[in-house]
Amino acid sequence: MKRLFAILILTTLIATTSCKKSAGQGGNSTIKGNVWGQNWNSSFTIMSGEGPAKDQDVYIIYGDETSYGDKISTSPDGSFTFQYLRPGKYKIYSYSKTLATATNPNGIIEVVVDTEITKKKQTIDVGKLQVNI
Repeated sequence: MKRLFAILILTTLIATTSCKKSAGQGGNSTIKGNVWGQNWNSSFTIMSGEGPAKDQDVYIIYGDETSYGDKISTSPDGSFTFQYLRPGKYKIYSYSKTLATATNPNGIIEVVVDTEITKKKQTIDVGKLQVNI
């Protein structure tokens, strides 16, 4: 009887700890936002225009991962949506041009928003990511 009880406790423990899923796909929550682009000359002294950044790549990092888990392009109005997400922490980012420097010779930086989904069926709006294109 003691052995059966120990097996039951062990099985319950394994089942409850292995069912906890971390940030990522497989849920029913959504993260959305917009990317706004500004066009500058090469020295970033004159802006020639601005508006929704269509076809701009937007990336999502799930939890504590070190590289992105998914990438999408913005729609013509600059909007993006990552769907089917589980509760957890997320990083949303896109790339923006900037002046090249000795420490950043390619002149590209990340525009990052950290957010967290705390419950099922939640929609998070991260707002506007402003980038130089």
